[in-house]
Amino acid sequence: MNKAIFLDRDGVINNDSGHYYIYKIEDFKINEGIVESLQKFQENNYLIIIISNQSGISKGIYTIEQVEELHNYLKNYLQKHNIELTEIYYCPHHSSNEKCLCRKPNTLLLEKAIARFNIDVSSSFLIGDGDRDIEAGNKLGLHTIKVDANENILKYCSIIVNS
Repeated sequence: MNKAIFLDRDGVINNDSGHYYIYKIEDFKINEGIVESLQKFQENNYLIIIISNQSGISKGIYTIEQVEELHNYLKNYLQKHNIELTEIYYCPHHSSNEKCLCRKPNTLLLEKAIARFNIDVSSSFLIGDGDRDIEAGNKLGLHTIKVDANENILKYCSIIVNS
């Protein structure tokens, strides 16, 4: 079985200060410590999977194509630092007008990743900056770490890789 690090996107991977909906490359700024953190996780054989709510799609603020373009930008950026993202899963729905099982704190996207990549939940972690992130991880028995929005997560690496 594999171990994984699940990360929320906005507020964990990238800075979301001043932007609730981030879908333009020019607004996408990688948080300090992310590259080093992901490198450490990868060096310690963790799969790296992003799980993100993207309700701006449902609200008509941006499109699936814009999200995919941004995610391709992120993948290419990380590849330049020898980091391979295992996968990016995102929920395009919004709870105010749609019922779904994939929007965190629901767990469908996490469950898909766990099944697809044969992930051992007992040795895997979820890092998020919101209560709904942590709630989703806890429902499945993942180790969870709640960080402040846009916090440098490098200090949590040693806790994770030495666990």
